[in-house]
Amino acid sequence: MESTGLRPDEVDVPEKAEETGAMDPVSPADTVDGMSLPPGLEAAWGLRERPHRGPKPGLSLPRIVEAGVQVAESEGLTAVSMSRVAAEVGAAPMSLYRHVASKDELVALMVDTVYGQFLVPTAAETGWRAGLAQLAGVMRAAMYRHPWILRVPIGGLPVRPNEVAWFEQFLACLHGTGLTEDEKSSVVLLVSGYVRNEASTNADIVAAVQASGMAPDEWMSGYGRLLARLTDPERFPAITRFIAAGVFERFDPPEREFTFGLDRILDGIDALVTERSRPEPE
Repeated sequence: MESTGLRPDEVDVPEKAEETGAMDPVSPADTVDGMSLPPGLEAAWGLRERPHRGPKPGLSLPRIVEAGVQVAESEGLTAVSMSRVAAEVGAAPMSLYRHVASKDELVALMVDTVYGQFLVPTAAETGWRAGLAQLAGVMRAAMYRHPWILRVPIGGLPVRPNEVAWFEQFLACLHGTGLTEDEKSSVVLLVSGYVRNEASTNADIVAAVQASGMAPDEWMSGYGRLLARLTDPERFPAITRFIAAGVFERFDPPEREFTFGLDRILDGIDALVTERSRPEPE
């Protein structure tokens, strides 16, 4: 399992634009509050169109992004570079910059593409709790299926098409709960943050178990024995009772831990929804 991260200083920068000739003409960049949008973001939202004249280009943003995903899947996130992706699509590295501004932007679009593959509509009639649980489970499945996305830093608030679609789904689940829009935003952050933290923590634990060469139960019980040797019952009475209860004798399935934590979070949200639904005293 890939466990190394992507550093901000790993962005590929083209050295000589003249090596592949002039850039393809593009439409003027759309702006938000006077700020130009990155070309990849424009294209992802369908705001950047290719010229109507001339041959259809053989390279496209979806093809570049898919190639990046394939490299990350087979070789790990650290293998993704503009030159490596260019080789994957059989093009010159400079040609990629006509569609995406940097490796950071490419990686962000790769994550958005993966999330888009898992996005499914939630049934409104199931209720807010079942809807949030479904979205949390699907998001977790995406992270477990593509663990490299956990090594991509969160670069900001949702702005790419599938990120925004996920945000919309979460908010839609909370419609009719009586929560304020600010509270809905906090719920989305709470649930999605829990999912990412659980998936990231488990990925690190799995990597540690694999590196040890032990079976999961053997690794866990070994940790229990080590902790018992290191800790003094008088100084660590709670840990001593914990070890004596046999908790470290087995490796609990991640699904069990995930469900336990998610249920506790949903219980807390349920308490708030119930509070908001109470009529105000006269």
